[in-house]
Amino acid sequence: MSAGETRVWDPFGTLGRVLWIGGGQWAGKSTVARLLAQRYGLTAYHYDYHDARGHNDRRITRRVRLGQPPEDPDPDVTWVNTTPQEMAAETLAGFPVRFAWVLDDLRALVAGRPIVAEGWGLRPELVVPVAGSSRQMVVMVPTEEFRDRQLRTLTRAATLGHNVSDPARAQRNRLERDRLIADDALRTARRLGIRVIEVDGTLDATAVADLVADHFRPYLPPPEDHEAARDGTRSPSEAPEAP
Repeated sequence: MSAGETRVWDPFGTLGRVLWIGGGQWAGKSTVARLLAQRYGLTAYHYDYHDARGHNDRRITRRVRLGQPPEDPDPDVTWVNTTPQEMAAETLAGFPVRFAWVLDDLRALVAGRPIVAEGWGLRPELVVPVAGSSRQMVVMVPTEEFRDRQLRTLTRAATLGHNVSDPARAQRNRLERDRLIADDALRTARRLGIRVIEVDGTLDATAVADLVADHFRPYLPPPEDHEAARDGTRSPSEAPEAP
């Protein structure tokens, strides 16, 4: 550690072993994390799930501490009466606070194998000071064509989920905000030397997971060990010698 650096509190040595998947919305991060978890016996941490549930209580508490109303802002203020640039700037400014909540979740865990954490709020500039190596992160971003395909095929991608006065404008604002945030993640990752995977749909989820696994190879256990443990068999290296 160089002079002036602050060591991140990591009581169980968990944070330094996390494998991070950041990037843009609709790039397939959650699917890849689940595939890696199943293949290697890892624990998958899904940012969006925690952010929309347990972290919401922390978000309300923070508003109260700052003297703000505890309830969410009016949906029209958030999604309609604004610009994508303003939305992106506000989201990026809020990521450090939300990332602190992620670290609080992760540092409480103890796992015999690495944890794979995925989510758009896992920003390269926030992860690098925590990760043991820049090799412990990849950033996945969708191409415009793949994002359009996701919008056509994923109901949750094409649905805002809020009651607003102008749903079409709100959806346009949201999609452009997401594109701006993904572009920012891509630029930042390249500046910091983080591996970027641009998802264009030419590879299926399993093939993309193979790419990510190859990048994480130094930190992953052999997949056959997990398969052997799961089905109760031994791997060839563990087979007993013949008498």
